[in-house]
Amino acid sequence: MKVALVHDYLAQDGGAERVLKALHELWPKAPIFVLFHNKKCVEGFENADIRQSFISRLPFGKTYYQWYLPWMPFATECHNLHEFDVVISSTSAFAKGVLTRPNTLHISYCHTPTRYLWTDTHEYIEDLKYNRFVKAFLPRLIYKLRIWDKMSTDRVDHFIANSDTVRGRIEKYYRRDSDIIYPPVDVDTFFLSKDIGDYFVSGGRMVPYKRFDVIIQAFNRLKIPIKIFGEGPEFSRLQKTAKPHIEFMGRVPDDEKAKLLSHARAFIHPQVEDLGITPIESMASGRPVIAYGVGGVTETVIPGKTGIFFDTQTWESLLDAVMRFEDIEWDSDMIRAHATRFGVDLFKDKIKRYTEDTYEEFTRGLTQCRLDVR
Repeated sequence: MKVALVHDYLAQDGGAERVLKALHELWPKAPIFVLFHNKKCVEGFENADIRQSFISRLPFGKTYYQWYLPWMPFATECHNLHEFDVVISSTSAFAKGVLTRPNTLHISYCHTPTRYLWTDTHEYIEDLKYNRFVKAFLPRLIYKLRIWDKMSTDRVDHFIANSDTVRGRIEKYYRRDSDIIYPPVDVDTFFLSKDIGDYFVSGGRMVPYKRFDVIIQAFNRLKIPIKIFGEGPEFSRLQKTAKPHIEFMGRVPDDEKAKLLSHARAFIHPQVEDLGITPIESMASGRPVIAYGVGGVTETVIPGKTGIFFDTQTWESLLDAVMRFEDIEWDSDMIRAHATRFGVDLFKDKIKRYTEDTYEEFTRGLTQCRLDVR
């Protein structure tokens, strides 16, 4: 069984890239096809056979790659996958649109249907800091990309969703069934601590949909210390509106993040995510989660045992949840035990068995078709 891996592009180190790393560890000899690879932004693929599209050779193709968005579907279709028995695409955008031969099994691990084409189109256009001429052109481009995106799903033999939330989106937008395998979380990196500090913690990429503004508004009024790690376009604006007891940590290495989480009172999660990796990391540290109760976090947090939910994305609702949090006694050992069900080894075992079983079924089907023809 000769395997190839396909990923949209390697330009940041996030949850999708952790899935790809786990797949690469399972099939280390499998080449990885991407639109481009920015080695400065992503670690863990130093020994991998990375095969990039022509976009990587274009001027600023690895830095200002957004300008090449109209060419990305074509570049994806240029990946030559004819020699492989199984293609596994890891995607939230283009990788599922690769072309494969009839005797090649294509399994697509979908992190979410492309946000800017389906769920967040209007917000995406509104938030972009381009001039009005570019914004006038974007809706037409997004319309064409949406058509290609829907058509590309017909090239996938089996979809895997990273959560039930994403499974619902795949059914809604692509009209396809999917199986659920939760993404890998390196729970062994995190540890319990008996020394709990006086601060809360939050973090992630600082973009509008993450709703860090809700945290700032709530904790400005609570006057309780909170540490926020991460970088992004919203960093400066958020920092200007925060009072001194709100500390911005910037980008932190993994070992520092583990310390921050293990000593915090709780992790604050005000956004809607496909699943939400950092809340699981907090639970792996034995610390509960205070989360907006929509999206993937509803599949990972047990209310009253590993965290609590607030009902609306407002500072008033978050403030109320923080006050309720104070009245609950939390069992750190139980919280961590719950988080281990999202470990890397479990993901690898599930994805390996799924691929082998699906390929066996696929090849039986091909054999049966040949027999029927004869």
